[in-house]
Amino acid sequence: MALIVTFLLGMGNFACHRAVIHSGNRMITDMPTRTLQAARISSLLFEFGLLCGAFYAARAGELHWIWLYAAYFAINAAAAWAVVTRRI
Repeated sequence: MALIVTFLLGMGNFACHRAVIHSGNRMITDMPTRTLQAARISSLLFEFGLLCGAFYAARAGELHWIWLYAAYFAINAAAAWAVVTRRI
């Protein structure tokens, strides 16, 4: 069950990431092209690394790490919502 929850949280994080990148927010569109491309790649790699760590923790039965990953998702979702709705 922990692996399923972790998978769903990870999908949510990647969905938030995609929503921010494609939001058309001025913060994104004003970046130089090369910087934006580097930021996209590095942030995706960071997200993937966190997801791999959360999967490892879920497999090992360390549920407190899953709760921390869920808190990270909540913060990530709130920040994505703020960017997409142009509150930032």
